[in-house]
Amino acid sequence: MIRYIVRRILFLIPVLAGVAFCVFTLLYLTPGDPAKMVLGEMATERAIQEFREREGLDKPFLMQFANYVYKAVTRGDIGRSYVTKRPVMDEILAAFPATLKLAAFAIVIAIIIGLPCGILSAIKQYSIFDTAAMIFAMIGLSMPVFWLGLLLILLFSVHLRWLPPSGFDTFQAMILPSLALSAQSISMITRMTRSSMLEVIRADYIRTARSKGQKESVVIWRHALHNALIPVVTLCGLQFGQLLSGAILTESIFAIPGVGRLMVDSIKARDYPVVQGGVLFVAVAFSLVNLLVDLLYAYIDPRIKAQYK
Repeated sequence: MIRYIVRRILFLIPVLAGVAFCVFTLLYLTPGDPAKMVLGEMATERAIQEFREREGLDKPFLMQFANYVYKAVTRGDIGRSYVTKRPVMDEILAAFPATLKLAAFAIVIAIIIGLPCGILSAIKQYSIFDTAAMIFAMIGLSMPVFWLGLLLILLFSVHLRWLPPSGFDTFQAMILPSLALSAQSISMITRMTRSSMLEVIRADYIRTARSKGQKESVVIWRHALHNALIPVVTLCGLQFGQLLSGAILTESIFAIPGVGRLMVDSIKARDYPVVQGGVLFVAVAFSLVNLLVDLLYAYIDPRIKAQYK
């Protein structure tokens, strides 16, 4: 098991290197001069040249990338913000708790709603509940997050005035952004749970359990659900990783000071070090979530655990 964990962690190195190179290349090719964006259009040519020399922007592309990787590996330094002059890691760590809280609330809501809906849809296949659940799942999967967020603000904040339209400091303020962000995850978890449950409840061992006189609740919750959870756990882990990186629009709409909003503001200001650091941070978080999901398999399915021994 330890060897498996170490091997998966080592696999993260080429993934992060590839992400860093792609982001660095895209930002390097993006039109616009960071020096002019930071110093302003009225800045003199000498000031712009000094800024480019100080930040290493006058060097060739490969040399800039090599210098960035060297500082990140040897010092843990992923740059300093052009705008605030603070280390990028400090900027990201200050904004990450809000993003983590938003993603955690969203995935909890998605599991609480999506898992029971998927189970009931599979048990009551082709019923009115199953049809309604699949219709709502399709709508939630197709609806853009930013549009749903605006609709929720118009309904619950403008017309009904039940919930605040922005902020993330109170429990009431967390409801609307969490619902908006969790809509697609609810739909995907519902559909995956239904599909997995339908496949499991038709298996031979389920018919054997029923023929032995087991209660239907025991057959569903102890035998069927336990084996149907494996693909659902995978989906929940992937969705949580996507929620960490997909909260950009939600944070912008609801004015949440998270990593997503920080990256949007940095892109507008051509603050390249913050953008690069933010993308790398999200990539690391996504990879660690996937690693934790793989480790959970061993506790859900004994067959997987036996392979590591």
